[in-house]
Amino acid sequence: MAGLEAVLRPHVDAGAIPGLVALVARGDDVEVVALGSQGTSGTPMQRGSIARGASITKPLMAALTMMLVEDGRLDLDDPVAGLLPELADPRVLRTPTSELDDTVPAERPITGRHVLASTSGHGFATVETPVVPALIEQLGQASMELDKVPAPDEWVRRLSGIPLIHQPGDGWTYNASYDLLGVLLARASGQDLATLMAERILEPLGMVDSGFHVPADKRDRFTTLHGHDDRGELTVSDEPDGSFAEPPPFASGAGGIVTTVDDMLAFGRMLLAGGGGLLAPESVRQMTTDHTTPELREMGGFFLDGQGWAYGGGVDTSVREPWNVVGRYGWVGGTGTSAYVIPSHGSVNVLLTQVELGSPESTAVMEAFWTYAAS
Repeated sequence: MAGLEAVLRPHVDAGAIPGLVALVARGDDVEVVALGSQGTSGTPMQRGSIARGASITKPLMAALTMMLVEDGRLDLDDPVAGLLPELADPRVLRTPTSELDDTVPAERPITGRHVLASTSGHGFATVETPVVPALIEQLGQASMELDKVPAPDEWVRRLSGIPLIHQPGDGWTYNASYDLLGVLLARASGQDLATLMAERILEPLGMVDSGFHVPADKRDRFTTLHGHDDRGELTVSDEPDGSFAEPPPFASGAGGIVTTVDDMLAFGRMLLAGGGGLLAPESVRQMTTDHTTPELREMGGFFLDGQGWAYGGGVDTSVREPWNVVGRYGWVGGTGTSAYVIPSHGSVNVLLTQVELGSPESTAVMEAFWTYAAS
C-alpha cells in the first residue's frame, strides 16, 4: 500500500493547495507528512505548523460541555434561559422559508441538549431561509473578520432577535448553536471561553499551540489562509498577522481554534482512552454516539451526508464511501481541516490544509486522506 506522502503529494504538486500537514496515528505508530509551504512567506510546511482549525473546534466544545455537566454546573435538560435570559421567549419561523417577521411562539424551551445536539433551531439550513443572511450580517457567522463579531453579551442579544428556523428539538441546523454553546459555558463557569478551554482541555492535554489567537512568538509557524476567486484561482484570505493576531472579542466555539496536528492527536488520544482522566467514559460515549433520527439526518442534508451527528461532530453509522468506518467520530473545518478518531482501529487522523472549502462538499485531498486512514 502506498504511504501517506504518496497519497497526498499529487494534490500539492498539482497546485490545488499550497501545503498541508497530515497525521495518521495507529496506537504508537505515528505517520506525519508535511508538504508544500505555509503560504505567501514560502516557509516550508512543518509538523509544528499552526492552522486555523475552524469547525474542528466543535468536538473540543462538546468535551468541554461534558466536563461542566460532570461538575454539576450545567444540566443539559434545563432551559438555557436560566443562564441566557435573552432566550427566554424565542420566536420560530412559521415555515423555514417564511419571512423574518412571520413567526410563532416556541412550543418548548431551548435546552442545553438542544444546543449541544444542534437541534435548537439556530444555524444554517439546507433550505433557502432569511435566517441565514441575518446570522451572517448580524453575528458574523462564517466570517474571518473576527474583530467585527460582537462581544458575547451583545452577540446573544442580537441572536435573540433572529427567529429559530424550526421548533427546538424538531430539526437540525448547523454552526450557530456552537457559538451559542460557548456563551452558555462561559456563563455556567463564570469564565470567558478562551480561559475555560485553556484550563480544562488545552493545558491538561499539553495542547501548547492551540487557542483562539496566535501570539507573536509563534507566528512564524502560522499558515496563510487561501480561498478561490471567480476563476477558481487561489487567493489570499488571511495572513499570519491578520485576524488571529490578537485575542478576538468573541471566542468562537463553532470555529475559533488554531491548532497543530500534534495538539489534535493529544485530544484524539484522550477520546480513545475513554476520557483519559479528564472525562468519564460515559461522557465520551455520549459525545461519540449518534443522536439523530432519520428525519434529522435528512434535514442535515449535505452537512451530514447521510451519516449521524453526535455531540460536536459527525459519526459514521453506515459504510457509504471507502472512508466510512462505523463509529468513526470527528469533523471537518471550512478552512480545509479534518480531525477524526476511529475507535475500532485505535487511530487518530488529522489533516490541516489552509484552503477554504467554499461549500460543505469534501475535497479530493480530504477523501484521499480519509480513505488512507480508514484502510
